[in-house]
Amino acid sequence: MFEHKVWWITGASSGIGAALAEALAQKGAKLILSGRNEAALAETAARGKAEHLILPFEATDFARLPTLVEQAWSWAAPHGGIYGLVNNAGVSQRSLAVDTAFEVYRRIVDIDLMAPIALTQVLLPRMIDAGGGRIVAISSVAGIIGAPLRSAYSAAKAGLIAYHDSVRAETAHQGLGVLVVAPGSVRTNVSRNALDGNAQARGFSDVAIENGMAPEAAAQRILDALAAGQRELILADGMELQGALLRRSNPDQVFDLMASLVAGGYAKQLGAEN
Repeated sequence: MFEHKVWWITGASSGIGAALAEALAQKGAKLILSGRNEAALAETAARGKAEHLILPFEATDFARLPTLVEQAWSWAAPHGGIYGLVNNAGVSQRSLAVDTAFEVYRRIVDIDLMAPIALTQVLLPRMIDAGGGRIVAISSVAGIIGAPLRSAYSAAKAGLIAYHDSVRAETAHQGLGVLVVAPGSVRTNVSRNALDGNAQARGFSDVAIENGMAPEAAAQRILDALAAGQRELILADGMELQGALLRRSNPDQVFDLMASLVAGGYAKQLGAEN
């Protein structure tokens, strides 16, 4: 599953994507690393010390995808093609829906939902023809719960779960395995880079994120889930894990908890309300 297999990771320049690249390299995988920042991708590649192809692109440049997939597959062909795809690139949000411009919804849905769908749709037939492989979708606990200040992000991440669940059902008999990962707070730049209601990067982080799981620990848990054949991983602990589980067993309780959170000043605490 890992050794000598080619894995393509989007959003590989930092955070979970970079940590996964390093963890896969340690397992003997060969890597295709994508993101917007070519220099940061090169740093990820250097740390992993695996045979690699750096393939930078803007996630929403949909017209380029057939050419990019052809380039990636040609590089991977001597190793049996692309075995694994990690749909990881994304951007978050910190703003109340009432204060959020429609442009924020369009951008986040394009980046977090349409971009991974577009890439998967181009790559999927090749993976099936090659005998299958693995797809990992990095969603979010917010895609399960519908978290305050993340209406666009939650919508996109919920869609990501549903799309990959459908792909899993349709392709399991063709040798393709799909793992959906729903992280909670992981110590990355996700909050610092999150969009505010005017589609600007907020520029500062959250306490929960800063105290969150280390990306390296997250990456190891993802690889363990892949090795175990899991189809879903709620990559969270404590209240975040319990909240995600409760959303499925007692949704009314979660709805009340989220409403109480906002009523108690959650938006102001996160700097999304004066």
